[in-house]
Amino acid sequence: KEDEKRLLTPLGREQAAMTGKRLGQMIRGVNEEFGPCKVKVVRVSNLARAKETADIIYDNMDLGNFDGEMVERADPDPLLNEGRPCHHIPGGKVRPSVVERTDEHHPRIEEAFNKYFHRAPVPEMPPSATESKEKETIIATTATEESNESDNKHKLVADPKHEFEVIVCHANVIRYFFCRALQLPPEAWLRLCTFNCSLTYFTIRPTGTVSCRMLGDIGHLPHEMCTFSMHTGFNW
Repeated sequence: KEDEKRLLTPLGREQAAMTGKRLGQMIRGVNEEFGPCKVKVVRVSNLARAKETADIIYDNMDLGNFDGEMVERADPDPLLNEGRPCHHIPGGKVRPSVVERTDEHHPRIEEAFNKYFHRAPVPEMPPSATESKEKETIIATTATEESNESDNKHKLVADPKHEFEVIVCHANVIRYFFCRALQLPPEAWLRLCTFNCSLTYFTIRPTGTVSCRMLGDIGHLPHEMCTFSMHTGFNW
């Protein structure tokens, strides 16, 4: 009811700007080895703080002189709004209102998962190992493998056919998506923690194989910007 008044704090706006710069670097790439990511669209929930975050992220991607394809801005989607996605187990006694709210929110958030988490169409022609198309999803709340020189001929390179989508939404929703995408018990969602403006990165292959390459990554934020809900830093 008071959603339009629940806007970002000055710190929240700084976090969003840093996240936009990080995503912009990923989209543009650095060189041939650390190449660009083909981001097709930025999606966002319909809550005011998420839309404000998405606006700041997009403005700080610095894509004005980018030679690649334009990144689409999708209309806000209420399916991605924050909520209680699932009953959590183990859990203590909860108020009846919490049970009712969870039962109300679960179908919507499950619908959002089914809408956005799916495999890309399998190519008609049999692809080579470097031609398979992957659907990549990076969520903002929002490693380097060693190899010797003899393995260089087998080195994986960035495939421009991979497609990425960015979804700007909320911690509860992201944690539920993580459990559902990896076929883990969704009742475990509350055991996870994703900091504000963190990045969670999923890879979904045409074969149906799903992997999580990052969960709640905040490497782009300095220590003084690391927060979760009302908590600051890491000692809480």
